Amino acid sequence: MFYDKNIKPDEKMLSEALGLSYKYWVEIKNNLNKEYDALVEEWKYYGQKYGWTLKFFYKKRNLFFLKPYDNYFQIAFVFGNTAVSAIEKSDLPSSIINDLRNAKKYVEGRGLRIKVQKKNDVKNILTLVNHKITN
Repeated sequence: MFYDKNIKPDEKMLSEALGLSYKYWVEIKNNLNKEYDALVEEWKYYGQKYGWTLKFFYKKRNLFFLKPYDNYFQIAFVFGNTAVSAIEKSDLPSSIINDLRNAKKYVEGRGLRIKVQKKNDVKNILTLVNHKITN
């Protein structure tokens, strides 16, 4: 979704693209805005192959990337060692923990992508954001 460099997405476009899953994005965003101050959203264009991605920041620190697709979205994180250790000890689903544990390690950390398509995904995203902020 959103591959035209000249058309920066807005909330209406995002709502239309995400369809029924838009309510999950609104729930995530509202919960984060309630819990944390200084949250900033920024649309970035990453080229013709990747299109537009919404970056979410906390006090200038990159929290995650939201990539919209047709009727769902994906949130991508990068976690440092401390956050990875905390997530491994958490009550998150074993599939998420295993995906993170098996992710390739880069200088900036381990990457994790979560498809958001159902209500339970919201809870997992909020838990992951909390680990990102506190670790």
